[in-house]
Amino acid sequence: MSRKLVTLIAVLLVLAGCTSVTENLRLTIATGFSSGVYYKLGRALAGEWSKQTGMAVPAVLETQGSNDNVNRLESGEADIAFSAADVAVDRRNEKFSALARIYDDYLHIVVRADSPIRTMTDLDGKRVGVGAANSGVITIAKRVLDITKINAETFEYGLQRSTEALRNREIDAFFWSGGLPTDEIVQLGKDENIRLLDMSEQMRTIRGDFGYYGAATIPLSTYRTANTVPVTTLTVPNLLMVTDRLSAGAAKALTQGIFAAQQELANVSRAANSIDIRSAVETQPVPLHPGAREYYRDEKRI
Repeated sequence: MSRKLVTLIAVLLVLAGCTSVTENLRLTIATGFSSGVYYKLGRALAGEWSKQTGMAVPAVLETQGSNDNVNRLESGEADIAFSAADVAVDRRNEKFSALARIYDDYLHIVVRADSPIRTMTDLDGKRVGVGAANSGVITIAKRVLDITKINAETFEYGLQRSTEALRNREIDAFFWSGGLPTDEIVQLGKDENIRLLDMSEQMRTIRGDFGYYGAATIPLSTYRTANTVPVTTLTVPNLLMVTDRLSAGAAKALTQGIFAAQQELANVSRAANSIDIRSAVETQPVPLHPGAREYYRDEKRI
C-alpha cells in the first residue's frame, strides 16, 4: 500500500471520528467581496467541511473584508472569520483565537504607467484610493501613509471602485492588499498600462514599528505591468479566526479539514498553495484555539 494511500486513509479515519462533534454545528463564515480570495476559499471550505464531517454546509457571508469580519465575529453574527493579522491584533479581544495562519497578503500600490509617480514619496498630495471603510486594506494603507508621513487626499474606495477610478483618472493611485494574483488587477493590467510601486525604502521603518508585517517581492510574471524588475512590498499574514464559542472538538476537526481540503482550495485560488502546516501554527500574537493546538500537537508541529 502506498504512503499516499495510507495517509489518506488515516485522514479519513480521523475525520470520521470528528463527525460526532460537528454534526449539529450550524456555522457562518465571514469572508470578503465575491471575487476575492477570502470569499473563494470560504465557499470551498464550507463545502469541504460538510463533505468531510457530515455537518450542514456553513453559510458564507460576503463582506467588506477583515474589519467587517472581525466585527461580525465579535457580535456573534459569524462563527469563523478570515482576517488579516494586523486587524485581529488591533482588536485585542481575549475571546478571539485562530485555527491557522493560511496565506499572506501582498500590498499592491497601483498607478498608471504614464503617471509621474515613481516612488512612495511621490504620493504626497495625490489622490489615493485606500480601500473600503471596513476592509483590512484601509488599515494597512492609512498606517503606511502615516508612518511614511505622506499627506495624500484619500478616498475610501474598494477594489472595484478603485480600478474604475484609476481608469477614469479620478484618482492617481490605489492601495490593495490581497493574494497573488488578484483577478481585478490582472484584468486592469490587460486593459490599461499600469505600474506597481516598490516599497524597499519604507520597509525597515514599517517593520520596525509593526513586527507582524513581512517583506516579499511580487514576481514580474504575476501581472502585466510596466515594471522591469520585481517589486518589493509589505506582506501581512491572514488568519482563520474563531472565538471561545467553538468547542475544542469542533475546532480540531475544522483545522484537520483545512489541510485535508488543500487541493480543493488551491483549485479555486492559487493563494491556497501557500497553506502549510509548518507555518500554520504561526498565528502569534493571536493564540491558537485549544482544539487547533491539539491537532498540531498530534501532528508534532508544536
